Amino acid sequence: MSASAQEISEKIVDQTVQNALKTFNVPGISVGIIHDGKVILAKGYGLASINTGEKVNSATNFGIASNSKAFTTTALALLVDQQKLDWDDKVKKYIPEFKMYNDYVTEEFTIRDLLTHRSGLGLGAGDLMVWPDGHDFVPEDIIRNIHYLKPVSGFRTKYDYDNLLYIIAGEIIERVSGQKWTEFIEQNFIIPLGMNRTGASWNTLSDKSNVIDPHVPIDGKLKVIDRYTNPIFDAAAGLYSNVDDLAKWVQFQLDLGKTQNGEQLVSEKQMKQLITPQTLQPNFTRPPYNTLFRAYGLGFQLQDMNGKLEVSHTGGLEGIVTQIIMYPQLNLGIIVLTNQQEGAAFMAVSNTIKDHYLGLPERDWVKEYGELIAKRTGEADVVTAEVWETVEKNKKRRLAYIDSLPGTYRDNWFGEVKITMDKGKLRFESVRSSQLKGDMFYYKGDTFAVKWDNAYLHADAFVFMKVEDGKVTGFSMEPISPLTDFSYDFQDLDFSKQD
Repeated sequence: MSASAQEISEKIVDQTVQNALKTFNVPGISVGIIHDGKVILAKGYGLASINTGEKVNSATNFGIASNSKAFTTTALALLVDQQKLDWDDKVKKYIPEFKMYNDYVTEEFTIRDLLTHRSGLGLGAGDLMVWPDGHDFVPEDIIRNIHYLKPVSGFRTKYDYDNLLYIIAGEIIERVSGQKWTEFIEQNFIIPLGMNRTGASWNTLSDKSNVIDPHVPIDGKLKVIDRYTNPIFDAAAGLYSNVDDLAKWVQFQLDLGKTQNGEQLVSEKQMKQLITPQTLQPNFTRPPYNTLFRAYGLGFQLQDMNGKLEVSHTGGLEGIVTQIIMYPQLNLGIIVLTNQQEGAAFMAVSNTIKDHYLGLPERDWVKEYGELIAKRTGEADVVTAEVWETVEKNKKRRLAYIDSLPGTYRDNWFGEVKITMDKGKLRFESVRSSQLKGDMFYYKGDTFAVKWDNAYLHADAFVFMKVEDGKVTGFSMEPISPLTDFSYDFQDLDFSKQD
């Protein structure tokens, strides 16, 4: 019998996960493996929370973040089956007020375009309307404001991952079905599949007794942080689930829409749409997987791995990252859920498992990723250290235009920011996003740096002043660290002074 025909031993998974917990400073991980219709492994490791000391088990709920996107696309597949809409219907048919950056794109934009990251907008464009939590934006704001976001490529020409268009897709589900997105998902999938401990959103999760806390390392020490709970993100990243329940969801996907009792909830034809390439992505073929193509389907990443189709997605919220992988030809599903935001942990675990089933030689992925992360972190630390050292060196320098700097500034889609000065100390505060507030320091040239009050954001930013006739007229921004999460899309902002 070949190595790939045997089930992976629990001991190998145990060892890999324990190494990953230690190497990447992750409190807890949950792993599920489904093969040939059977749950081979469903197990929790480590702690659900460093505050409570409760342990992770297979029923422990994690925020699955962007793995929620496949629930949205599967819901749309069901509505296509019910002949309530079509993938290629224009968005304006259901949301007449929908408007993109130009008239042609607005008129031609389809439901399929909402789901395939080919809008022409940049990576994470407009995510500051949903990220970090603590803002007051609602889906209507996204629909109203998205046309202010400037394209970085031609419509349907390039892959750039987005979240906002999935929120709009959720709005279509609500308008067509007459139900809230959470109700539709729970009624049509969570209940029929017997996912009894899953909630379509943190806010609809009925049993919160066995759930992780999100964790973020600050200066190498783990800290429990506030959970993301805003319902605006539900259709893109809202679900809370566990490996016991997600095993049922993965099997449903592998069985192309059929439940464990044989009921065809969604047609095979529409389920196959989800795993059909829609938008090509850049690909670099290299061992051990020798991937020949990469593409996005509908709610899933698609690529070939050592000659087999891999259907997958990852997800990330503050303090939580997750991954789901499926190999339809092998009838195999892998689920890895973590309660710390270092993605290398789930990659090391899932790669170890998939290598076994793909018949590839064993590799120490924990060691490899550990070295890679240490290198990347070290390089980013050099960048940020230089910035704050320069700030310290220039702290006594007084700019001629400093008195014109305080005031109210406005960006078309993000709204107002107030910059104030008290006893020579500058403060930056967003009016609509309460966590984006912090002290502002002179860096060099006409550039300042903002250090957010909340250290766990890991998203300190440059502020580039626009100065005309000796007065500040506006500013633009961008992240300082190259490791800043892409959802802090400061580069998409363009502020003008209002007073």
